[in-house]
Amino acid sequence: MKKKEKVIVFLPERCTGCRYCEVACSYVHHGQADFKKSNIFVIFEEENSEIAVANCQHCSTPFCLVSCPAEAIEKDEETGLVKINPLRCIGCKSCILACPLKVIWFDEERRVAMKCDFCKGDPLCVKYCSPSALRVVERDELEEYLRKECIEEEGAEAR
Repeated sequence: MKKKEKVIVFLPERCTGCRYCEVACSYVHHGQADFKKSNIFVIFEEENSEIAVANCQHCSTPFCLVSCPAEAIEKDEETGLVKINPLRCIGCKSCILACPLKVIWFDEERRVAMKCDFCKGDPLCVKYCSPSALRVVERDELEEYLRKECIEEEGAEAR
């Protein structure tokens, strides 16, 4: 039986900009608190004083996977997680160019592409987000939420 795919969602109204999510991610994956080595990115929009978070959504049809000439990227058919095998990565950066969310980055020290691996199903960025601005939800729930938001937005624009 196939598990329901899970994704991380960001609730901007809860975010304080503390960046604990980035610290937790970089520490668990690299043993140091380094914002440049996080697989989740807090973005500050100075123009309108908004905060956003960018992270891999483990796409249903991952462009990064299709673009990889070394077949270093795989999508787990059971969990839906998209992972990069660092032993197969040749450092060509095709996946970085192909990612529509621009959340894949290149680790110069290791010479491999990096992205969210969902911390083996228990993402630490979500655990350490003290204002609970990050949540793990099933992909179906996210898609329903987005459909609802689009309908509400269209209704507001029509008024």
